[in-house]
Amino acid sequence: MIGELDLPVGLVSRAREVRLRRATEDDLDAIMTLLSDDPVSAGRGDVGAPDDRALYLRGLCRILDAEGNDLVVVEREGRVVGTLQLTVVPGMARRGSTRLMVEAVRVAAAERSAGIGAAAMRWVMDIVAPAVGASLVQLTSDAARTDAHRFYTRLGFADSHIGFKYRVAD
Repeated sequence: MIGELDLPVGLVSRAREVRLRRATEDDLDAIMTLLSDDPVSAGRGDVGAPDDRALYLRGLCRILDAEGNDLVVVEREGRVVGTLQLTVVPGMARRGSTRLMVEAVRVAAAERSAGIGAAAMRWVMDIVAPAVGASLVQLTSDAARTDAHRFYTRLGFADSHIGFKYRVAD
């Protein structure tokens, strides 16, 4: 859990009211659906298979139990339509500054382009980052996600780095 974030919080995105709150185990199926609804994630194995439910549950519990981590869901009319993971990363670079890492940002396909993702990210940038003492909000985005890159650029993010990943054998 990240500090004492004041959740749930209501936001308005292009006349659609949404509510952000901490994820719970009851949200697991909806989160799995959001992950599998994304072609890039599905290509990596996030297909929402019932046999994988225990693995996702373990991941969710680890996030919710870890200090400096949170998983937030976005609700619209009682349905989970989005999610994002937040991680506070203390650092040495930038004179010991703290970063807020944003991962697994997803909005249901039927809800995209309605401003929901932008409203959630502005909340992260304007409310969460200062609350946790972060001087930088950062995220990674798969090279194939060109629409997401335009989205983050519109929000003021700079594509300033090249990321690398190394897959550890199972």
